[in-house]
Amino acid sequence: MQIIKKKGLMREMKLFGLGMLYLFPTFLILGVFLFYPILKTVQFSFSNVLDGGIVAGFVGLEHYLSLLSSPSFLNSLKVSFLFVLYTVPLTIILSLFLAVIANEKLKGNKIFQMIFSSQLGISGAASSAILLFFFHPTLGTINNVLGFIGVPRIEWLTSPDWALFSVALATVWMGLSLNFILFLGGLQNISEDLYESALVDGAGYWNRLFKITIPLLSPVLFFVTIINFINAFQSFGQVDILTEGGPSEATNLIVYSIYREAFMYGNYGFASAQAIVLFIITLVVTLIQFKVGERRVHYQ
Repeated sequence: MQIIKKKGLMREMKLFGLGMLYLFPTFLILGVFLFYPILKTVQFSFSNVLDGGIVAGFVGLEHYLSLLSSPSFLNSLKVSFLFVLYTVPLTIILSLFLAVIANEKLKGNKIFQMIFSSQLGISGAASSAILLFFFHPTLGTINNVLGFIGVPRIEWLTSPDWALFSVALATVWMGLSLNFILFLGGLQNISEDLYESALVDGAGYWNRLFKITIPLLSPVLFFVTIINFINAFQSFGQVDILTEGGPSEATNLIVYSIYREAFMYGNYGFASAQAIVLFIITLVVTLIQFKVGERRVHYQ
């Protein structure tokens, strides 16, 4: 009996070792490109860091205390939250609206599905470069259309009053396709029998939408909300190309602030402290969404 147990234990150990061997490349990649940078960022946030990542000395909470008295950082926090408020609800509502339309049994709906999802094939840098022409104050398409109907031209990217809103609009457009595809996949996974039963009971279109579609789409809606919040807090490319954080820091989102402090000014410790603060904010927001949102999720 003991021999059988020993053989079974040895077999389990061999299987465990074999499994760890297969997982080793994954652990190695995560360690090098994820966990090690996180640990170095934490170290830098408590240190005085020279060029080349050389730690010159421990400074404790100095960088974090400097954040509390930095008008630029406090402004970037305010701008980041406004940016999230502008982009996340509008992106979700528009992409859900497009997905519901494209899911209808209409002639040519496959063409609409292709059009609505086509933006996903354009990189963020290319999308931002295209939008530079749309937002141009004199040659831009948007101002030309507004001028045609008698609306005064707007300095979309050079006015502190309009710059953040313009970048938010660009972000909404850039995020529509992915959200559209996720929503469309969720809609197509809802059983048609439910809609047929509702029709037999005399339920109208809006009743079917709010009593069947939205509740059964709640798992996808929950997932999309989380990834949109995270992506909004981490937005960088469109800001760098469209406004470079200006004018007057009106679009200086926290990620761009981190980039500017680290790679333009060489304040690596201060930038690392900002990165840790951003991580904590994202983590807290995500946990709140899980705590509140999961109660409203209905699974089929």
